[in-house]
Amino acid sequence: MSSPLLKMQNVTHVYVTVSEAIKAIENINLSIAAGEFVSLVGPSGCGKTTVLSCLAGILQPTAGHVLLGDKPIKGPCRQVGYMLQADYLFAWRTILDNVLIGLEVMGQLRHETKKHAQFLLNELGLGDYKHVYPSQLSGGMRQRAALVRTLVTNPDILLLDEPFSALDYQTKLKLENLVFETLKKHGKSAVLVTHDIGEAIAMSDRIIVMDKHPGRIKRELIIPDHIRQARPFDAREAEGFYDLFRQIWKELDDDED
Repeated sequence: MSSPLLKMQNVTHVYVTVSEAIKAIENINLSIAAGEFVSLVGPSGCGKTTVLSCLAGILQPTAGHVLLGDKPIKGPCRQVGYMLQADYLFAWRTILDNVLIGLEVMGQLRHETKKHAQFLLNELGLGDYKHVYPSQLSGGMRQRAALVRTLVTNPDILLLDEPFSALDYQTKLKLENLVFETLKKHGKSAVLVTHDIGEAIAMSDRIIVMDKHPGRIKRELIIPDHIRQARPFDAREAEGFYDLFRQIWKELDDDED
């Protein structure tokens, strides 16, 4: 495996309110290699989204370090893209104009970057919808637009916070395949937070199982080559898939006892 692209070193984060201090995650050590897809699974409240927020530079950890290459992340940066469960498309802007927002904010909206945005829209099947508004699209199409908006700024790594959980099952499976193939084609790394064990196995190279209260890394599973090289839809039928599912299920079920 190549040297880490993104790394957490002994990261702990505490949320402080007027009445209490809550330790969300403790002593997290995690490395993401270039081109690697890693999923985080764990019980509700185990700090998965806190990990993503620290990786994105949205939160500065209470202790420890988050590094992009060998440089500390001190805030949101172009190299790290963040895609959420909600698409957050602006209703008054066309799909193309929504996709271009990141380029506008970063001062990178030029003829060639706009042309690349239109290329990505075509690649993800939205070329014919670039001049329509979000209300005219299905949930799956809106999430595809959100993915283009994330990709168009050319991040090295994508952070995905349950981006498929609000979709119907058929749309979810189709979008899993699309995201998987798009990231592989463009050589992007990704960290996915999900409650769906099957989704984590089908999409990932590696799965991190988190413990709760406070969130710690409990176990790491490497996905066998024949599963991780298959498209997510096909991976669910691969030999050994359900053995992995049962292993992770047992880990999470033990946490609920």
